[in-house]
Amino acid sequence: MKHILSFSTVALALLLSCTGGEQRSDGQATLDWWQFWTDPAIKPTIEQMVADFESQNPNITVNITDLTWANGHEKIVMAFSSNTAPDIVELGSDWIPEFSSAGKLANLTADLLADTSQFYAWTPAVYDSALYAMPWILGTRVMFINKNLVKRAGYDDNYIPLNWSQLKELCYKIDSLGKDIYGFGANAAEKHRLYKKFLPFFWSNKAKIMSEDGSFSTFASDRAYAALKYYKELCDSTSMVDTQRRLEDAFLDGKVGVIISGDWLLKRIHNENPDIDIVTTLIPGPKYPGPSFVGGEYLAVSEQSKQKAAALKFIRYVTSPENQLRFCKANFSANPSSKEAAKDSFFVETPHFQTFVKQLALSRIPEIDEHWVYIEDIIENALEKALYQNAPPAQTLYEAKLEIEKLYAE
Repeated sequence: MKHILSFSTVALALLLSCTGGEQRSDGQATLDWWQFWTDPAIKPTIEQMVADFESQNPNITVNITDLTWANGHEKIVMAFSSNTAPDIVELGSDWIPEFSSAGKLANLTADLLADTSQFYAWTPAVYDSALYAMPWILGTRVMFINKNLVKRAGYDDNYIPLNWSQLKELCYKIDSLGKDIYGFGANAAEKHRLYKKFLPFFWSNKAKIMSEDGSFSTFASDRAYAALKYYKELCDSTSMVDTQRRLEDAFLDGKVGVIISGDWLLKRIHNENPDIDIVTTLIPGPKYPGPSFVGGEYLAVSEQSKQKAAALKFIRYVTSPENQLRFCKANFSANPSSKEAAKDSFFVETPHFQTFVKQLALSRIPEIDEHWVYIEDIIENALEKALYQNAPPAQTLYEAKLEIEKLYAE
């Protein structure tokens, strides 16, 4: 596992050069950009950034196509397979190795190498010692706690659970407050969500998905079993089990004591229930706070694009410190990849944003691997069976381990 904010100087020294950009003979460029930010609160900002870019660069037109997290990955796979990929594509941090290893993304090393000291989280953008994407907006998850329910459960007003034992005890006591009150909000089987809530417990118990040399899976280790056993007990005994959205609805209504979520919940609180009394804190580990899952949005250029220079110019514009700050203010989000943007008073003075900054420093990403998207499916299916279909946890982990190893054998 690699620290999300680290980037090997050795890897940087080995980075390769990319080919130059191409331009049409008439000097005009039309770019297709596929992106995922469709929320009405942020989409106008995206559109205005594009309009401002076009105004400053009258020879470049940018066409936006919206994707969803439910099927966006599949659409991108199909586009690359049929040679109809856009010039610029937004990718989740764990998707980049899949496409860069297949030769679908342009090598941007020569263009981006000078930027590496000014932005966080380059590790997911690197494959085979070359850079294939630009980090844009990062995201991690922290623990949200309803202070009113904590007080009703008999705790001091400033109480924060620091380890697994304290978290379980707190959730049990909140859960016992009465009907329609739940100690913990547990995710149902939602694609791209369930595994992100389990992995912090898995990692904090020093469990790993693969061996150090990548030759076999350790997903069925004793440490992995202990983490799943704990998480299952928490879910079985104190939880409301539902979609992320409905869990957040219940939390905002004061019905759930503890929930793990991202900075989008801060935006909901800010807009929908600013008077709710909450505290945000690091996710507890067995003995003390541990790592959380972290991911991010990255911008890459298709290898088949005929407008690479224009595409890179647009990526630099969108990810510039001023436009990242503009985006984060509009989206009420806490984790820009730009170090300069992160110093702005907006991130220092906004309540609870510093919890995300501290959690990000502890957070991890999954192993950088071209198989990750499929490993993710295996893990989510295993969790669904163990948590909600009464499958034996140890057996489920072992079956998942065999499936993961089969990916590499093929």
